[in-house]
Amino acid sequence: MDGHPVARPDDARAAVERFSRYLREHGLPVTGQRLAIAEVALGAERHLSAEEIAVETRARGHGVGTATVYRTIDVLLRSGLLVERDFGEGFRRFEPARDVPHHEHLLCTVCGRVVEFRDERLERMTTLAAEARGYARQSHRLVIYGVCEGCQRTGRGRGGPALR
Repeated sequence: MDGHPVARPDDARAAVERFSRYLREHGLPVTGQRLAIAEVALGAERHLSAEEIAVETRARGHGVGTATVYRTIDVLLRSGLLVERDFGEGFRRFEPARDVPHHEHLLCTVCGRVVEFRDERLERMTTLAAEARGYARQSHRLVIYGVCEGCQRTGRGRGGPALR
């Protein structure tokens, strides 16, 4: 899998409806603000930070406070519709939970771009490494840090790592 799977509008709408159902089933208020935040987070084609979710929600004409965004993200995480990613940048990013196999991430240390990929050789290698040391592998997480092609072309990656 190269890049980001494109979030289809139908998938995002269905995910927002599942979130609305989750809220009702758990006795939580179904508010316009929560649904607007969910629409941005669950329709994202890239890994967004909470701040980016807030900015995009506001850009779409919804007045939301930062605390509301964080609280809604927490509920989305509990619902299983959103997945948290920590790439060591000092903030968390989020991606919609999709029916895709386990995948790894490449992170540009200049512009922050994240690319997802899957490599069966890595899957086998992590299992072999664990078994060779007496472990029964349960899961793993891999993030490769580097400079993306775009930043290399523009010369932005010459000064070394500079996570934003």
